[in-house]
Amino acid sequence: MKKVQSSIQVLDRAMGLIGALASGRGPTALTRLAEQAELHTSSAHRILAALAAHGLVEKTGAGEYELGVRWLEVGNRLRARLNIRQVALPFMQRLAETTGETVNLIVRRGDEAVYVERVSGGQTLIQVVQVVGAHAPLHVTAVGKIFLAEDSASGVMGYAERTRLPAYTPNTLVTLEKLRRELDVIRAEQLALDREEAELGVACIGAPIRDAEGKLVAGLSISAPADRHKPEWAALLGTAAAGIGASLGYDAGTERR
Repeated sequence: MKKVQSSIQVLDRAMGLIGALASGRGPTALTRLAEQAELHTSSAHRILAALAAHGLVEKTGAGEYELGVRWLEVGNRLRARLNIRQVALPFMQRLAETTGETVNLIVRRGDEAVYVERVSGGQTLIQVVQVVGAHAPLHVTAVGKIFLAEDSASGVMGYAERTRLPAYTPNTLVTLEKLRRELDVIRAEQLALDREEAELGVACIGAPIRDAEGKLVAGLSISAPADRHKPEWAALLGTAAAGIGASLGYDAGTERR
Protein backbone atom coordinates (compact mmCIF):
# COMPACT_ATOMS: atom_id res chain seq x y z
CA MET A 1 0.00 0.00 0.00
CA LYS A 2 2.85 2.40 0.85
CA LYS A 3 4.44 1.74 -2.54
CA VAL A 4 1.18 2.60 -4.32
CA GLN A 5 0.77 5.79 -2.29
CA SER A 6 4.39 6.74 -3.04
CA SER A 7 3.85 6.20 -6.77
CA ILE A 8 0.72 8.34 -6.72
CA GLN A 9 2.58 11.06 -4.84
CA VAL A 10 5.36 11.08 -7.43
CA LEU A 11 2.77 11.28 -10.21
CA ASP A 12 1.08 14.21 -8.47
CA ARG A 13 4.42 16.00 -8.17
CA ALA A 14 5.26 15.33 -11.81
CA MET A 15 1.93 16.78 -12.90
CA GLY A 16 2.61 19.82 -10.76
CA LEU A 17 5.89 20.41 -12.58
CA ILE A 18 4.28 19.84 -15.99
CA GLY A 19 1.54 22.31 -15.06
CA ALA A 20 4.15 24.88 -14.07
CA LEU A 21 5.95 24.43 -17.39
CA ALA A 22 2.71 24.63 -19.36
CA SER A 23 1.70 27.88 -17.69
CA GLY A 24 5.07 29.53 -18.31
CA ARG A 25 5.98 31.62 -21.34
CA GLY A 26 9.29 29.90 -22.02
CA PRO A 27 12.14 27.94 -20.45
CA THR A 28 12.02 28.05 -16.65
CA ALA A 29 14.74 27.67 -14.04
CA LEU A 30 14.76 24.67 -11.72
CA THR A 31 14.36 26.78 -8.59
CA ARG A 32 11.36 28.56 -10.06
CA LEU A 33 9.69 25.30 -11.06
CA ALA A 34 10.31 23.78 -7.64
CA GLU A 35 8.78 26.82 -6.00
CA GLN A 36 5.69 26.77 -8.20
CA ALA A 37 5.19 23.04 -7.66
CA GLU A 38 5.89 23.40 -3.93
CA LEU A 39 8.74 20.88 -4.08
CA HIS A 40 12.24 20.69 -2.70
CA THR A 41 14.76 21.50 -5.43
CA SER A 42 16.36 18.05 -5.31
CA SER A 43 12.98 16.33 -5.67
CA ALA A 44 12.03 18.55 -8.60
CA HIS A 45 15.38 17.80 -10.25
CA ARG A 46 14.91 14.02 -10.00
CA ILE A 47 11.38 14.14 -11.39
CA LEU A 48 12.34 16.46 -14.25
CA ALA A 49 15.19 14.12 -15.17
CA ALA A 50 12.73 11.21 -15.38
CA LEU A 51 10.33 13.25 -17.50
CA ALA A 52 13.19 14.27 -19.78
CA ALA A 53 14.11 10.62 -20.28
CA HIS A 54 10.64 10.10 -21.79
CA GLY A 55 10.79 13.20 -23.97
CA LEU A 56 8.16 15.03 -21.92
CA VAL A 57 10.61 17.68 -20.71
CA GLU A 58 13.74 19.16 -22.29
CA LYS A 59 16.67 20.91 -20.61
CA THR A 60 18.11 23.92 -22.42
CA GLY A 61 21.74 24.88 -22.69
CA ALA A 62 21.17 27.51 -20.02
CA GLY A 63 20.08 24.82 -17.55
CA GLU A 64 16.41 25.75 -17.74
CA TYR A 65 13.50 23.43 -18.53
CA GLU A 66 10.68 23.47 -21.07
CA LEU A 67 8.05 21.04 -22.33
CA GLY A 68 9.40 18.35 -24.67
CA VAL A 69 8.38 17.64 -28.24
CA ARG A 70 6.70 14.40 -27.11
CA TRP A 71 3.69 16.54 -26.20
CA LEU A 72 3.27 17.40 -29.90
CA GLU A 73 2.88 13.72 -30.68
CA VAL A 74 0.39 13.26 -27.84
CA GLY A 75 -1.51 16.38 -28.87
CA ASN A 76 -1.74 15.35 -32.51
CA ARG A 77 -3.10 11.94 -31.60
CA LEU A 78 -5.65 13.40 -29.23
CA ARG A 79 -6.69 16.02 -31.77
CA ALA A 80 -7.27 13.37 -34.40
CA ARG A 81 -9.34 11.29 -31.99
CA LEU A 82 -11.46 14.23 -30.88
CA ASN A 83 -12.01 15.55 -34.41
CA ILE A 84 -12.56 12.32 -36.26
CA ARG A 85 -16.36 12.34 -35.93
CA GLN A 86 -16.55 15.92 -37.18
CA VAL A 87 -14.15 15.19 -40.04
CA ALA A 88 -15.87 11.95 -41.01
CA LEU A 89 -19.47 13.16 -41.00
CA PRO A 90 -19.55 14.87 -44.44
CA PHE A 91 -17.96 11.81 -46.05
CA MET A 92 -20.43 9.55 -44.27
CA GLN A 93 -23.39 11.63 -45.40
CA ARG A 94 -22.32 11.52 -49.05
CA LEU A 95 -21.70 7.78 -48.87
CA ALA A 96 -25.10 7.16 -47.27
CA GLU A 97 -26.81 9.28 -49.94
CA THR A 98 -25.00 7.42 -52.73
CA THR A 99 -25.67 3.91 -51.44
CA GLY A 100 -28.96 4.51 -49.66
CA GLU A 101 -27.70 2.46 -46.73
CA THR A 102 -26.43 2.96 -43.18
CA VAL A 103 -22.84 4.16 -42.83
CA ASN A 104 -21.00 3.66 -39.53
CA LEU A 105 -17.89 5.14 -37.92
CA ILE A 106 -16.28 2.64 -35.57
CA VAL A 107 -13.34 2.72 -33.15
CA ARG A 108 -11.65 0.05 -31.11
CA ARG A 109 -11.99 -0.19 -27.34
CA GLY A 110 -10.05 -3.16 -26.06
CA ASP A 111 -11.52 -6.33 -27.56
CA GLU A 112 -14.61 -4.61 -28.93
CA ALA A 113 -15.65 -2.48 -31.88
CA VAL A 114 -17.67 0.56 -30.76
CA TYR A 115 -20.02 2.54 -33.01
CA VAL A 116 -19.35 6.26 -32.44
CA GLU A 117 -21.31 7.77 -35.34
CA ARG A 118 -23.80 6.66 -37.97
CA VAL A 119 -25.70 8.14 -40.89
CA SER A 120 -28.80 6.49 -42.32
CA GLY A 121 -29.36 6.23 -46.06
CA GLY A 122 -32.53 6.77 -48.03
CA GLN A 123 -33.89 3.23 -48.10
CA THR A 124 -37.49 3.37 -46.93
CA LEU A 125 -38.03 -0.37 -46.51
CA ILE A 126 -35.77 -2.61 -44.45
CA GLN A 127 -32.81 -0.71 -43.03
CA VAL A 128 -29.95 -1.75 -40.77
CA VAL A 129 -29.56 0.69 -37.89
CA GLN A 130 -26.56 0.48 -35.58
CA VAL A 131 -27.11 2.49 -32.40
CA VAL A 132 -24.32 4.92 -31.51
CA GLY A 133 -22.55 3.49 -28.47
CA ALA A 134 -23.34 -0.11 -29.42
CA HIS A 135 -20.42 -2.52 -29.34
CA ALA A 136 -19.53 -5.99 -30.56
CA PRO A 137 -16.57 -8.39 -30.41
CA LEU A 138 -13.92 -7.58 -33.00
CA HIS A 139 -14.11 -10.90 -34.85
CA VAL A 140 -17.79 -10.61 -35.78
CA THR A 141 -17.69 -7.19 -37.46
CA ALA A 142 -15.98 -6.00 -40.64
CA VAL A 143 -14.18 -3.06 -39.02
CA GLY A 144 -13.41 -5.14 -35.95
CA LYS A 145 -11.52 -7.58 -38.17
CA ILE A 146 -9.62 -4.66 -39.70
CA PHE A 147 -8.39 -3.76 -36.23
CA LEU A 148 -7.41 -7.38 -35.58
CA ALA A 149 -5.54 -7.46 -38.89
CA GLU A 150 -3.39 -4.62 -37.56
CA ASP A 151 -2.34 -6.73 -34.56
CA SER A 152 0.69 -8.99 -34.43
CA ALA A 153 0.29 -12.76 -34.60
CA SER A 154 0.64 -12.95 -30.83
CA GLY A 155 -1.90 -10.15 -30.44
CA VAL A 156 -4.46 -12.06 -32.49
CA MET A 157 -3.78 -15.22 -30.51
CA GLY A 158 -4.20 -13.30 -27.27
CA TYR A 159 -7.56 -11.96 -28.47
CA ALA A 160 -8.72 -15.47 -29.37
CA GLU A 161 -7.64 -16.81 -25.98
CA ARG A 162 -9.33 -14.00 -24.04
CA THR A 163 -12.64 -14.06 -25.89
CA ARG A 164 -12.75 -17.71 -26.99
CA LEU A 165 -14.24 -16.44 -30.29
CA PRO A 166 -17.93 -16.84 -29.42
CA ALA A 167 -20.35 -17.64 -32.24
CA TYR A 168 -23.14 -15.18 -32.99
CA THR A 169 -24.39 -16.96 -36.12
CA PRO A 170 -23.39 -20.13 -38.01
CA ASN A 171 -21.16 -17.88 -40.16
CA THR A 172 -19.05 -16.49 -37.31
CA LEU A 173 -15.32 -17.27 -37.45
CA VAL A 174 -14.85 -19.37 -34.33
CA THR A 175 -11.40 -20.90 -34.86
CA LEU A 176 -8.04 -19.18 -34.79
CA GLU A 177 -7.06 -20.81 -38.08
CA LYS A 178 -10.07 -19.42 -39.96
CA LEU A 179 -9.65 -16.01 -38.36
CA ARG A 180 -5.98 -15.85 -39.35
CA ARG A 181 -6.77 -16.73 -42.97
CA GLU A 182 -9.39 -13.99 -43.06
CA LEU A 183 -6.99 -11.44 -41.56
CA ASP A 184 -4.36 -12.26 -44.20
CA VAL A 185 -6.87 -11.35 -46.92
CA ILE A 186 -7.83 -8.15 -45.11
CA ARG A 187 -4.18 -7.06 -44.81
CA ALA A 188 -3.74 -7.55 -48.55
CA GLU A 189 -6.97 -5.88 -49.66
CA GLN A 190 -7.36 -3.25 -46.91
CA LEU A 191 -11.05 -4.12 -46.93
CA ALA A 192 -13.10 -6.43 -44.71
CA LEU A 193 -16.44 -8.21 -44.91
CA ASP A 194 -18.97 -9.34 -42.35
CA ARG A 195 -20.86 -12.12 -44.11
CA GLU A 196 -23.83 -12.34 -41.75
CA GLU A 197 -21.36 -13.16 -38.96
CA ALA A 198 -22.86 -10.90 -36.30
CA GLU A 199 -26.50 -11.20 -37.34
CA LEU A 200 -28.22 -13.39 -39.90
CA GLY A 201 -29.57 -11.39 -42.81
CA VAL A 202 -27.22 -8.45 -42.19
CA ALA A 203 -23.91 -8.00 -43.99
CA CYS A 204 -21.27 -5.31 -43.75
CA ILE A 205 -18.22 -4.03 -45.59
CA GLY A 206 -15.51 -2.04 -43.80
CA ALA A 207 -12.41 0.01 -44.63
CA PRO A 208 -9.62 1.47 -42.45
CA ILE A 209 -9.10 5.12 -41.50
CA ARG A 210 -5.54 6.21 -40.67
CA ASP A 211 -4.22 9.41 -39.11
CA ALA A 212 -1.23 11.60 -39.98
CA GLU A 213 1.17 9.02 -38.53
CA GLY A 214 -0.38 6.13 -40.43
CA LYS A 215 -1.98 4.75 -37.30
CA LEU A 216 -5.29 2.92 -37.65
CA VAL A 217 -7.64 5.13 -35.63
CA ALA A 218 -11.10 4.10 -36.87
CA GLY A 219 -13.00 2.23 -39.53
CA LEU A 220 -15.83 3.11 -41.89
CA SER A 221 -18.50 0.59 -42.81
CA ILE A 222 -21.70 0.14 -44.78
CA SER A 223 -24.35 -2.08 -43.20
CA ALA A 224 -27.31 -3.44 -45.13
CA PRO A 225 -29.47 -6.52 -45.61
CA ALA A 226 -27.24 -9.16 -47.18
CA ASP A 227 -29.27 -9.40 -50.39
CA ARG A 228 -28.89 -5.65 -51.07
CA HIS A 229 -25.09 -5.50 -51.05
CA LYS A 230 -23.44 -4.35 -54.27
CA PRO A 231 -19.85 -4.94 -55.51
CA GLU A 232 -19.37 -1.25 -56.35
CA TRP A 233 -19.66 -0.30 -52.69
CA ALA A 234 -16.08 -1.43 -52.10
CA ALA A 235 -14.62 1.37 -54.22
CA LEU A 236 -17.02 3.97 -52.82
CA LEU A 237 -16.22 2.96 -49.25
CA GLY A 238 -12.47 2.93 -49.89
CA THR A 239 -12.62 6.42 -51.39
CA ALA A 240 -14.61 7.79 -48.44
CA ALA A 241 -12.29 6.21 -45.86
CA ALA A 242 -9.25 7.53 -47.73
CA GLY A 243 -10.80 10.99 -47.82
CA ILE A 244 -11.29 10.99 -44.06
CA GLY A 245 -7.73 9.82 -43.57
CA ALA A 246 -6.39 12.55 -45.86
CA SER A 247 -8.34 15.14 -43.86
CA LEU A 248 -6.58 13.81 -40.74
CA GLY A 249 -3.21 14.25 -42.45
CA TYR A 250 -2.63 10.71 -43.71
CA ASP A 251 -0.59 10.43 -46.91
CA ALA A 252 -1.12 7.00 -48.42
CA GLY A 253 1.72 7.63 -50.84
CA THR A 254 4.30 7.55 -48.06
CA GLU A 255 3.61 3.84 -47.47
CA ARG A 256 4.27 3.04 -51.12
CA ARG A 257 7.58 4.95 -51.30
